[in-house]
Amino acid sequence: MNYEPVIGLEIHVQLKTNSKMFCSSPNNPDETEPNRNICEVCSGQPGSLPVANREAIRKAILVGLTLGCEIAEHSKFDRKNYFYPDLPKGYQISQYDMPLCGRGETEIVFEGQKRKIQITRAHLEEDAGKLIHEGRTSLVDLNRAGIPLLEIVTEPDFRSPGEAKIFLQNLRNTVRYLGVSDADMEKGHLRCDANISMRETGDIDLPPYKVEIKNMNSFRAVEAGLEYEMRRQSEALGNGEKLISETRGWDESNGLTLAQRAKEEAHDYRYFPEPDLPLMNFPKKYVQELRASLPELPMQKLMRFIGEFGLPESDAQTLINDKNLAAFFEETVSELQEWFKEEGMPSDDEKKFAKLASNWIIGDYQALLKVSDVTPKESRVKAENLAELIKMVSRGEVSTTAGKKVLAVMFEKGGDPSHIMEDEGLRQVSDEPAIAAAIEKVVTANPQAVSDYMAGKKQAAGFLIGKVMAEMQGKANPQMVNKLLEKRFTR
Repeated sequence: MNYEPVIGLEIHVQLKTNSKMFCSSPNNPDETEPNRNICEVCSGQPGSLPVANREAIRKAILVGLTLGCEIAEHSKFDRKNYFYPDLPKGYQISQYDMPLCGRGETEIVFEGQKRKIQITRAHLEEDAGKLIHEGRTSLVDLNRAGIPLLEIVTEPDFRSPGEAKIFLQNLRNTVRYLGVSDADMEKGHLRCDANISMRETGDIDLPPYKVEIKNMNSFRAVEAGLEYEMRRQSEALGNGEKLISETRGWDESNGLTLAQRAKEEAHDYRYFPEPDLPLMNFPKKYVQELRASLPELPMQKLMRFIGEFGLPESDAQTLINDKNLAAFFEETVSELQEWFKEEGMPSDDEKKFAKLASNWIIGDYQALLKVSDVTPKESRVKAENLAELIKMVSRGEVSTTAGKKVLAVMFEKGGDPSHIMEDEGLRQVSDEPAIAAAIEKVVTANPQAVSDYMAGKKQAAGFLIGKVMAEMQGKANPQMVNKLLEKRFTR
């Protein structure tokens, strides 16, 4: 019997604000000194009163708009009651029946196909603290308690772990483009729990159970955890077992999930309206102003890069995954377009050079960024200088190999590529007499290779071209070397 997965996601996005969700304590998730950023409110002292963070609410609405959510005209906060050692009040201020962002719909592109994903809700809440375990002792650090979280819940619309992974990557890019979160999964800025169950292929009803997977702190872990559960549940169902709704933790080191507890239901939390916070009202004019302020979003940029610049989807996806890298690419292409206008070049060349710019940026430039652990904004390489280097290579002034050396110097020291080329002695030689003289010298010294070349052996051609390049210290124009070598033996 064949089964297909039914997958839904519950995602927590840690919002970037100066202060916490309901108090004035600093919102600094990177603080290392325990219990430094706390006050009476976020530590749950008797008599303290919460005040909602206006900026967190604004940023939550921005995210909701990008997900196609209905923004509530009226919304409120609720108390979600449960006990945990790092939850100082014994309850969490969250939202239940009147969330800030209601139902919505967004799209993903997976394996070249568009898929619609329904959003159930997106609501604001405060984070809990953190337990630190030292031997047999557990300590409580409340620096994280009260940090604003946006919880995004999807419908069970995903039909593969790959789709879930793409949705998460798109969401990460979106909140970064909006500037509302750093969304680093490894640092806990973006956390994802996945619900998965299996049903017979072709069935349209939801299965009578669902398994929640927790403790996944990377896109790869989300994909791997879901793939493991697909295998585990399919095997169990195939053996006639009855699966139950439960929460399981992802064990990264062993690549499996482990049972933790039975899954809670909403009534277990005894929700009731937060009495210390008033009802919130959001006029349509306010929501329209926020909608108008939205920047170009990652999916929009992806489709534009494909359509306007003719980039392959994989190139465009790599570029938009980093907002700064995408901006650097566009600046470089803009510089090249100015050159096209000055030279009167045909418009068809624009896409060819856009692809060249993409190759340089995704390849050698991005490799240098990663090794040095710097961002495009911090790099010494300016877009106008990379565009100039691309022009130099296309004109044959410098070889591709030498161009990579020029880029490395630009990255280390900055500067104009033409000056670096001269200083480093990397100018490509296209002087026919000089190349012809080097060919004659190589032909004379390698009679066997010449004989093989005349017999049509490709390896011999490569050998002779290599010898000529070595004779000219790698500066000869390789296309001209090949052309003159062919001419030498056909005259």
